[in-house]
Amino acid sequence: MNDLILLLGSDPGIRNAIARTLEAKDYCVLATGDIGAAVDLLRKQQFNLLIVRPYLESISGHDAAIYLRRQSPGIPVLIVSGFFQDVDMEATEAAKEFYTFPKPFTAAELVSRVREVLIKSSAHISMPATL
Repeated sequence: MNDLILLLGSDPGIRNAIARTLEAKDYCVLATGDIGAAVDLLRKQQFNLLIVRPYLESISGHDAAIYLRRQSPGIPVLIVSGFFQDVDMEATEAAKEFYTFPKPFTAAELVSRVREVLIKSSAHISMPATL
C-alpha cells in the first residue's frame, strides 16, 4: 500500500497502538503529539491521510484538523474519538469537512475505515491512487 499517514494525538499509548496497527497493514505512519511537529511534517512531505485524535495538549483535535488542512489543502482528515457528542458526525461528513470514526473499535475496523477513507478521498485529491 505505502500510503503515507500523519497521525496526531496526545496520548502516546493510543498513538503508538494506532500506528502499529496501520503499519502492520503496510501503511507508512508518522506519529506526533505536537501540532508544531505536525505542521513541519506537512511542509516536508505529502500525506495521503491525516488522522487526528480529538484532545491535544494545546488545541482541540477539530481545531488542529482545520489548521492542518489549511497547511495542506485537500488532505483527507479522519477524526478518531470516543466522544462525538459535541460533533454532529453525519453533518460533518456530509459537509465533506472531515471523516469520523467513533471508538471503541477493533484493529480490523480501524484498518477498514482508513482504507475506506483513502478510497473515497482518492478521487478528490490530486495525487495518484495507491490502492
